[in-house]
Amino acid sequence: MENAKNIQQLFFQHIKNNLPSHLSFVDEIAEQLDISNDSAYRRIRGEKPISLDEIAKLCSAYKISLDQFLHLTSDSFLFSGKLANSDGNFYDEWLRDVLTHYSYVNSFENKHLYFLTKDMPFISFFQIPELAAFKSFMWMRTFLHYDNLRGKKFSLQNRYPEYEEIGRKIIRVANNIPTTEIWNHECINATIRQIEFYQEANVFESENDILILYNKLEELVNHFEKQAEAGKQFEIGEKPRHNSGDYFMYLNELFIGDNTILAEVNNMRMSFLNHSVLHIVGTRDERFSNYVYDNVMNMISKSSLISKVGEKSRYRFFNSLRENIWKRKAALKSDRP
Repeated sequence: MENAKNIQQLFFQHIKNNLPSHLSFVDEIAEQLDISNDSAYRRIRGEKPISLDEIAKLCSAYKISLDQFLHLTSDSFLFSGKLANSDGNFYDEWLRDVLTHYSYVNSFENKHLYFLTKDMPFISFFQIPELAAFKSFMWMRTFLHYDNLRGKKFSLQNRYPEYEEIGRKIIRVANNIPTTEIWNHECINATIRQIEFYQEANVFESENDILILYNKLEELVNHFEKQAEAGKQFEIGEKPRHNSGDYFMYLNELFIGDNTILAEVNNMRMSFLNHSVLHIVGTRDERFSNYVYDNVMNMISKSSLISKVGEKSRYRFFNSLRENIWKRKAALKSDRP
């Protein structure tokens, strides 16, 4: 009986450790279980046993794997995430979920994000309205199959101010979080291929929009170079602020990442995996996230740091990205009558 009480106390301590410090732990438990604060206190102290139904509610609310908590040997890992629905609201909900995740990480005093980039970090496109409009249209039309965009062509005259606004909020929060990104020479190719695909499929209303997008993509590349040089994150056209997160950029010329994101907050790690183009699933499973962390550290050990130091390597890398864009711009201009 005493052992069960200790396990229950450890269970609640595990939840408490995963909560941002500004939240009231007792209020959280009382709200999740729909009980009074006094009843919550008695469960937290182990004076009243929690039921299986209450355990299920708390595990669901705080994404806890009992296998992990009880240290049971298992090949299973608990992930959570949302799948696109047919009501046409997924993209809006997805952006709000991204903002929630970033805000959660930012709420901790000790925090760090690691990106194994296959493409340019998706939130970066929201720094430039033209790229945000193109990416939003492309994701909704081609990958989420929004009915209202079926057969529609893309034009920079049509913006998505509601998505731009939440995108800027995400950027502002993300720029406060110390971040490490592992890049490669392929990182801009996904966006280039998307532009080329829409060009070949005659989805652009104006060919001039294609040239503008390439110019804006180059502008974004230039901004990443400035961030790498400063070793800080900041918005385009601004300078680092006192609370700007440190920025570490590594170049790996051997491996291509898979857009995995690892978050460290206080003494906890969380992993986020990209699947089905735009979807993300996450886990707080300790064993899985420690494995991802070890993999990230191994990638870093085989990469070159090009932020703040490595000026020559940094210049060569970003110049190669720009040359890739310049080739497309030159080809576009040569095709014009």
